[in-house]
Amino acid sequence: MRSKYVLIVAALTGSLLLACSGRKQDDTTGSVPEGDTKFKQYYIQGEQLYTKHCSNCHQKNGTGLGLLFPPLNVSDYMEENRPEVLCLMRHGKQGQLTVNGKSFNKAMPPIPTLTDLEIAEIATYIYNTWSHHQGIIDVREATQILSKCQ
Repeated sequence: MRSKYVLIVAALTGSLLLACSGRKQDDTTGSVPEGDTKFKQYYIQGEQLYTKHCSNCHQKNGTGLGLLFPPLNVSDYMEENRPEVLCLMRHGKQGQLTVNGKSFNKAMPPIPTLTDLEIAEIATYIYNTWSHHQGIIDVREATQILSKCQ
């Protein structure tokens, strides 16, 4: 009888450990994706920066706002244009942008005060949340990309 309780406790402990061990971020769990300490720092800081600078237009859940502001949650543009996405954060965009076959023509204002590190952190957050799982976008990668923005 005692061994039965030990097995139940062991099973419950294992389930709790599994449930708390870095599930992927989605709209409901609020957990940080798996990764090393640096990744987690970028991700958490990126979420705060995204909330402050981006979520008003792109929404907290990344779904965008009608045909005014494009979605980030499921976005063929993000998947195919990572360097441009980082450049948009600093330099903004005027004119038409096509995302998931829909046309968006609302200007994206630049945020020139964002540092390369802050852009890397936001990119790490948006590229590892919702439908994206691309790992850390390191500040060195962001700096290299940002130095080539048109």
